[in-house]
Amino acid sequence: MPDKDYPITKPEEEWEAELSREAYWVLRQGGTEFPHSGKYNLHFENGTYCCAACNTSLFESAHKFRSNCGWPSFDQAIDGSIEYLKDTSHGMIRTEIRCANCGGHLGHIFDDGPTETGVRYCVNSASLDFK
Repeated sequence: MPDKDYPITKPEEEWEAELSREAYWVLRQGGTEFPHSGKYNLHFENGTYCCAACNTSLFESAHKFRSNCGWPSFDQAIDGSIEYLKDTSHGMIRTEIRCANCGGHLGHIFDDGPTETGVRYCVNSASLDFK
């Protein structure tokens, strides 16, 4: 899926062997889990959300909020952890978010966040681990 070199690169066969089927589909093939199905959607413990593929820290729990959209939502990412790409798939214009370390697809960012940042990082649980 990623079309450039990232600090962490592996052959697709290696990613597929290391990740769960759902995590591979989301992170490496750009899939989207069903709304309200992810383990971190209603998860509000203190800690850090990391990339499930490469363990890069992406979001702090202090920036997670209840959006009722069906996916984990954050109003801020850890500086330098996210790459932003124009996404014109499905007849829409959106901004895709990827892990800046391995290129794994995380979800999308929208300008409808309810906090002072005004943004909502809409992230697939399958792309995350929690520490």
